[in-house]
Amino acid sequence: MRPLVAGNWKMNGLSASLAELGKLKEALAAEAAPCEVLICPPFTLIAQAAWHVKGAFALGGQDCHAKPSGAFTGDVSAEMLKDAGASYVIVGHSERRQYHGERDADVAAKAEAAWRAGLTAVICVGETEDQRQAGAHNHVCASQIDGSVPLAATAANTVIAYEPVWAIGTGKTPTSEDIKAMHAHLRACLVARLAPQIGQSGARQLRILYGGSVKADNAGEILNLAEVNGALVGGASLKAEEFQRIVRSVKGA
Repeated sequence: MRPLVAGNWKMNGLSASLAELGKLKEALAAEAAPCEVLICPPFTLIAQAAWHVKGAFALGGQDCHAKPSGAFTGDVSAEMLKDAGASYVIVGHSERRQYHGERDADVAAKAEAAWRAGLTAVICVGETEDQRQAGAHNHVCASQIDGSVPLAATAANTVIAYEPVWAIGTGKTPTSEDIKAMHAHLRACLVARLAPQIGQSGARQLRILYGGSVKADNAGEILNLAEVNGALVGGASLKAEEFQRIVRSVKGA
């Protein structure tokens, strides 16, 4: 299993920001990455980014519509992302669930749309602070796995990203023991859901990323925990130097 370190730029970045992708490309050319590298810029930059990076690392979208085309003003289809140069798409990010009311069924439909277009879906799950404090975090994440991950998911078409909602952009991070426990729980949920289709070994091959205030300073500890197969990085991915430091923190680096 090759780890994946993904950067989610969210609603940040103009054409001038592509210079950071150029710096990241140069850094990866000088020092081979110990993992797969993915950057998800805003929709407006994907095509330009593809020209800049020329395959040096993967690009992805931050969301997609479930339909391939139609009268959906302001939406972007998975096929459009693929055409622009993306090979991944994030679906079900907590900010989409919170601010756009996306349900598990919506996320599952978007994952299937990603597969239809030939993209790998990064399916996000995670609990709020209230749910964590109430002791419901395991139940919440198990329910999201069951509702958001279609039964046709495989290691080739799907990545799971665990993002404790209360840790995103707050500077807070769960303890190492909390992260290990949740990733082990998510692995068990994936095995229970997918093993009848792809076997236990197949279900154990899906990568589970950790996301939530990942920075260069804490990445080494997080990325070396059991069942942590990479990271989904927010603000720290906007600067090539810091993001490259996170990449270097992957197991075996």
